[in-house]
Parts: sequence; structure tokens; C-alpha cells
Amino acid sequence: MLLGHSLAKTRHFKWEVGYIHWSTDGEESVVMGINGAFPGPTIRGRAGDIIVVELTNKLHTEGVVIHWHGIRQFGTPWADGTAAISQCAINAGETFVYRFKVDKAGTYFYHGHYGMQRSAGLYGSLIVDVAQGENEPFHYDGEFNLLLSDWWHKGSHEQEVDLSSNPLRWIGEPQTLLINGRGQYNCSMAAQFSNPQLPQCKLRGGEQYAPQILRVRRNKTYRLRLASTTALASLNLAIGGHKMVVVEADGNYVQPFSVQDIDIYSGESYSILFTTNQDPSKNYWISTSVRGREPKTPQALTLLNYLPNSPSKFPTLPPPIAPLWNDYNHSKSFSNKILALMGSPKPPIKNHRRIILLNTQNKIDGYTKWAINNVSLVLPTTPYLGSIRYGINNAFDTRPPPDNFPIDYDVMKQAPNSNATYGNGVYMLKMNTTIDIILQNANALGEGASEIHPWHLHGHDFWVLGYGEGKFSEKHVEKFNLKNPPLRNTVVIYPYGWTALRFVTDNPGVWAFHCHIEPHLHMGMGVILAEGVHLVKKIPREALACGLTGKMLMTNEHN
Repeated sequence: MLLGHSLAKTRHFKWEVGYIHWSTDGEESVVMGINGAFPGPTIRGRAGDIIVVELTNKLHTEGVVIHWHGIRQFGTPWADGTAAISQCAINAGETFVYRFKVDKAGTYFYHGHYGMQRSAGLYGSLIVDVAQGENEPFHYDGEFNLLLSDWWHKGSHEQEVDLSSNPLRWIGEPQTLLINGRGQYNCSMAAQFSNPQLPQCKLRGGEQYAPQILRVRRNKTYRLRLASTTALASLNLAIGGHKMVVVEADGNYVQPFSVQDIDIYSGESYSILFTTNQDPSKNYWISTSVRGREPKTPQALTLLNYLPNSPSKFPTLPPPIAPLWNDYNHSKSFSNKILALMGSPKPPIKNHRRIILLNTQNKIDGYTKWAINNVSLVLPTTPYLGSIRYGINNAFDTRPPPDNFPIDYDVMKQAPNSNATYGNGVYMLKMNTTIDIILQNANALGEGASEIHPWHLHGHDFWVLGYGEGKFSEKHVEKFNLKNPPLRNTVVIYPYGWTALRFVTDNPGVWAFHCHIEPHLHMGMGVILAEGVHLVKKIPREALACGLTGKMLMTNEHN
């Protein structure tokens, strides 16, 4: 361990974020790029390394931040990259330096966390290898990395206006699914099999959108890293003819288990192993399909190319057929197979506090919103980290948000009163205590409508203690898995169901906890957690130079 630590490096990156013209799917549009390319560059380091990203905002008319998804930011909460929570948005023309440690090997990614900039294409991969001299608990001969996303031809600014309109103008389903930022719109590589109504894709001249082909050799084992930064879509991925063994979830090792296909929700990451033991004279499809919503977006496809076959040799069989979009039993079966690898940290036996978060769709003054315990989140102008650390008054609502919802609320039916309120209060958590959060799903505004919501916690991993149907009650506690629950940073709640989490408040800072579906967060689906903020030291001035904190800094120069 000391050897690995002593060999840790500081890795420097210099980035400029700006809008560029790009053909993500064969249709040119304006996307948010880094250093003139989309997706952003892959960051790769080893556990223990320090990552330094000097980020300059070239957007001209809007701020920007970047969240390093899954990196816990121990000791650097201002580097979490959440506008109005951990830092001020970086103004046009300004530069901000992110400096943080990647302390744990795993598959991660980064993305914009201001407005709906993730929907505009501001994202990329972040891979952390084991420290020098250490080994993974599994063997493989080669590795690939797939970053999954979805794409609309309508720009993110127009989507924001649509979602904030009365009546609501829903953004609809994505036009295209992307694999490593590449997709094919209005055509199919497998048109003869999957959708005869779509023409066969002609990819000549499509350097920006032609699929990245995975080239393999026979009888080898490969690691496939998967991460989903989708704005809306839940996905299912399969490799034609090949079994997959899941070995990592959100940067944590899991007890290996074999599947034919894998569900992946926005904000999740996995590593799977597959062995090239099929007919070596053929190539095979890799497909991603929409789950949890009625799919109106075609599959995304790329090829598993068995060398020395030509990559232009298409598979003889159609792409894998995804489970039905609403086959939740299939999804729940997969979720329940994810268990911690033997020897992983176990959760504390008892909790100190339980917070139950009811997820509902609501109306406020006629506008459609999402709310948690009847409160729809609106962020303040002053970042919470600075206002709490320096005791600034009137920066946010100091009344504590509710820990529960009314006992007589029927989660299976439309609420008799769908009205909610705006709020920006904070759950103040004591340091070094064990917190249980129960995510409770309910009926949305439409009759018989309840949606999937993947929830992501910043600053922590949590143990997933269990899933259940209907309304959570005390009787479910005795069925919590305290033996080998997986550690995650993102987890799904299923329609009309609940999910139970447990984590320890061991990381001073202010942390977002929210639905990772971009439109849902934009419409208020999130909460703010704070712990041990008085212990945070040396917050960079530029992280707080806005709102009331900025005024305080101008009149009081000491940090």
C-alpha cells in the first residue's frame, strides 16, 4: 500500500469548454465540447493520484462547472463541481482549477452540472486504475470503455424553456442513443434485421459519428467498462452470443455474476468481463436499447470484430432483442443480483437517523414540477458551502426540510392535492453518524403513471440495503441486507416501489442528492445534505466569489 502511495502522480490537464459544430449522429448540430472535440477527453489515472484540471470557460454567455461523478472529494468539497452548491459557476472567460485525489480504482465519468449542460454534451470518461503494485481481483487480457448517452436535435437551452413553460412542453424521447458520442440517426446498421423501415447506414465520411468498433482476438477475456451519462434514457446492453460477468459497480467490486444483458441507469457505471469463445469467423453486434420508457428511439449498435475478420463484415444474426421496456421483473432480478465482493466494507448495524424521501410530480402555480416531500428544489444564488461555512444569513431557507411525508399518503394513487412549494433548505447531518434514506416512489400526475428514477449521491458511496414494492413500512427493516449489500453512488427506485440506502457522514461538505435524469433535476427533483462544514478548510476564493459569499469576500479578505 505504501509502495502504491509513494508512486502516486499529479496529472495535469488544460481544458477549454465551448460550443462546437459536430455530427453526433450524422446530423450536424451545436454541442458542448472540450478542446474542440466531443465527447470530452478521457482522464486516466491510478488510485492515489492527484488530478488537476485547469478549466477555462469559452462559452461567452453562460457559466459552467464540471462534476467528477463518483469521486468522493475527501478534503476537497469545493471541487465537486456543483453550481450553487459547492462552488460558483465559472463565468465566461474565467478559469477555475479543479484539484482532487482519485482515491479508489474504478469506472467513473464527468459531466456538466449547471443548467442542462450535460444534455448539451458536456461529459467524458474518468478511469482510475489500481495503484502501482496492486492487482484487480479478476484477470483480463484487454479492455474497452463505452460511455453511453442520449441525444436530441433540439438544443438544451430550448429544452430548458420547454420544461419551464406553462403548460409543460415535454422534451420527448431522444432522437438517438450514442456510444462514445457516436450514433446513427434515421438509419440502422442492421436495417435488414431490426427495422426494415429504416435505411441501411452509409457511414462514408462519418468520422465523427461512425461507430467505434471493438476489435478482439479469439479465446481472450476482455474487460468492458460501461458508464451511462444519459439525460433521460435507462438502457439495456447486450453482446450478441456472449455472456457477460459483472465484476464492478460504481467503482466498487461486486460478487461476480453472469448475465445475458445488463440494465444501466443514468449515473451508473459497471465493469463486465466477456470471453471471445464464439465462432471466430463471424463478427457480433453490441446493442443498447431503451428501458423503462416506451422506446421510440432505435437501438444503438456497434460491432465486436473478431480479428482477422474485416470490420465491414456484418453479423449474420440480428442484434440482441432487449427485454420489453416495462419488464420490471427482469430489471429487479438484475438489481437483486448485485452483492458486495466478499471482504468489502459492511454497513453499521444500526442507523442514527432515517430520512424518507417521497418522489412526486406536482404543480406550482400551474407549472409542472417534481418534488421531494412536497418541496421542489430551487438553488440559491450563493453556494451552500460558503454560506454555511461562513455563517451568512439569508442565503437559503434555514427551516429544516421534512424527514418524512404524511402517514396517510397513498403512493399508489394520484394525490388529491397535487400542489407543492419551492424550497432550498438543507438536511443538516451530524458528523460520523449513520444515515438511512428511504427513496419512496409514488404516482405521478397522470393516472397509473409512476416512473423510474435513478438517484445519485455526491461525496459518498452508500450501501443498498434493499428494494421493495408499494409503501415502505417498519416491517421491511428486518429484511434489510446487512450481510453483503453493494456499495454504490447511484441507485434506482422502481415504479410504485422503494429503495433503502445507508451511509456514514464521514466527509465534511455540502452534497447534492438528486434524480440523475436531467429534466427531473431541472424541475426540482433533489435535496441538499450538509455535514461537518465547520471542519472544511482553505476553500479557494474563486469557488465562492459570487452571491452573498462574494460580497463577504470583498469586504473581508481572509479565508
